[in-house]
Amino acid sequence: MNVPLKALQTDLEMISLPVEGMTCASCVGRVEAALRKVDGVDSVSVNLATERADIRGSKPLERQALVTAVEAVGYGVPATTTELSIEGMTCASCVGRVEAALKAVPGIGEAVVNLATERASVRGIVDPQALVEAVARAGYVASPLGRSAADDEEIAAKKDAEVALLKRDLIIAAVLALPVFVLEMGSHLIPAFHHFVMETIGTRQSWLIQFVLTTLVLIFSGRRFYQKGFPALARLAPDMNSLVAVGTLAAFAYSLVATFAPSLLPAGTVNVYYEAAAVIVTLILLGRYLEARAKGRTSQAIQRLVGLQAQTARVRRDGKTVEIAIADVAAGDIVEVRPGERVPVDGEGVDGSSFVDESMITGEPIPVEKTEGAAVVGGTVNQKGALALRATAVGGATVLAQIIRMVEAAQGSKLPIQALVDKVT
Repeated sequence: MNVPLKALQTDLEMISLPVEGMTCASCVGRVEAALRKVDGVDSVSVNLATERADIRGSKPLERQALVTAVEAVGYGVPATTTELSIEGMTCASCVGRVEAALKAVPGIGEAVVNLATERASVRGIVDPQALVEAVARAGYVASPLGRSAADDEEIAAKKDAEVALLKRDLIIAAVLALPVFVLEMGSHLIPAFHHFVMETIGTRQSWLIQFVLTTLVLIFSGRRFYQKGFPALARLAPDMNSLVAVGTLAAFAYSLVATFAPSLLPAGTVNVYYEAAAVIVTLILLGRYLEARAKGRTSQAIQRLVGLQAQTARVRRDGKTVEIAIADVAAGDIVEVRPGERVPVDGEGVDGSSFVDESMITGEPIPVEKTEGAAVVGGTVNQKGALALRATAVGGATVLAQIIRMVEAAQGSKLPIQALVDKVT
């Protein structure tokens, strides 16, 4: 039986979606416009660098409706991996029941439940809250553990592969376009070179060579522009890919007629523009390559901040010290921090004394002494002593989590003039 998707958020709570396929400011504007049309959406901010869309609703929003809106304008929302902690399972039949409940949620591609670790790994496009509700309906208790390290590695690997592919296509395009450019533009710029070409290979042979090389550029390196540009044009929502596709194809088609059927053209208009098509593809690929590298650095900066967060914490519960996932730490828990470890959450010292390296917050390299009553920031590094602290802020309320949100917001913010730029684009 299908479980209806109730990926609902409280008023003005933000939903964040990864978006694939954006290449320019017009793509950002198109995704933002599509998301604003979804019922209940109050504001939208799309970040080209991080390839994410942040949506705020004036009323509860359904995530699947947002995904559908993005896909309708030609972009993709990639599946992500969500880790859940499951309580209450006692046997293999419990595992099967939880897996069935998770797989019934629309948007889920794969769900694997482990009885030994009491965890579930779910891959798909869905709000974690919908998964929690599905497990609850099956009679168990679930809580999200946050985005997994494997998911972060997968995203990083995908970006690296994108950069590598762009670099390969750029090299191919540059190597093939250079002779075309030299043969055509060299003849225009240097009369002696023009005479040399005429006396050696001749105009006809020169055009045939340009035809072959340009065809290879468009087929191998320029294919991406046609695969994305023409479908966008068919949707009456042209983007930069459409512009490149139409421009290069027009230049190539005219040159093709001039080369193989010159009698179809008026006298005095038989010219070729192979170099325009080849060079445009090469230059746009160069821009895309530089942009992809810049986006990779942006993601790395955020990942370095995320890497400062501890993944687990030792918490005193029921007279014992247990190690739990950082997402399970609650405000008021007593957390123990051993020498050399990162402080998992923001807290206040209740026992022990030590020196803590707070350079990640203050930039000051000298460790600061922490004793009973002292405030300790999550993500800082404990030095030689042992500390016990009472958690005062956990999850998204910690100082480090707020810094990460501020960095992402700063990268996604737009200057007022950018609104005009988006319209012109």
